[in-house]
Amino acid sequence: MKGSVREKHLIDKLISKFGKTYSEELGIDVSSGQEKEIFKWFLASILFGKRIGENIAKRTYQEFEKRGLLSPNKILEAGWDRLVDALDAGGYVRYDFSTADKLLKVMEDLRKYGGLNNIHKEAKNEKDLEEKLKLFKGIGPVTANIFLRELRHIWEKAEPEPSRFTKIGAKNLGIDINRFKMNTKDFVTLESALLRVGKNYCLRKRCGKCHFSEDCKMPRQRPV
Repeated sequence: MKGSVREKHLIDKLISKFGKTYSEELGIDVSSGQEKEIFKWFLASILFGKRIGENIAKRTYQEFEKRGLLSPNKILEAGWDRLVDALDAGGYVRYDFSTADKLLKVMEDLRKYGGLNNIHKEAKNEKDLEEKLKLFKGIGPVTANIFLRELRHIWEKAEPEPSRFTKIGAKNLGIDINRFKMNTKDFVTLESALLRVGKNYCLRKRCGKCHFSEDCKMPRQRPV
């Protein structure tokens, strides 16, 4: 990644603080390209896709992991009641019933497609891939974006637009993400870091608690 000395220093600082992607935090190895690992991240992305706290989504995924519900077949075999139990145990109470319904429907559809890697293979281009994912009931643009952003360096057709949180974080820190090559692991890591800054600090105006307040290009957002 080319750039000024300041930018390079700032990127190093971002990676040092937020150096893991969300999938890495959950112990999911999407870099393997294996269907089972891609599916795990797909499941996690569905959980992250709701308007719910990140920690709740992570705990809920870990509940699914503990219960061995990490494949379409296992989720379908579990049935609605066991899915609701897992969702509730993770703290996903607000959306437990609707998410259980959605998961069962998505798993049925996914089996018809023959897996996520097959969906990518059959997609004509990046736009077609996003549209194919959104054909699943309950998979909207937010969930599709979450899922695809960590597959940029794995799937050649995974080229989602950086999220608004990423753009906010980048703008406030003065980092021009448009000049980076986005289909690399380095960019995926940087994107995850900027997303955390944008979502958890900039958007909530928690400037006083942000580790990067001294680097911020938008001082007017800081509390007086």
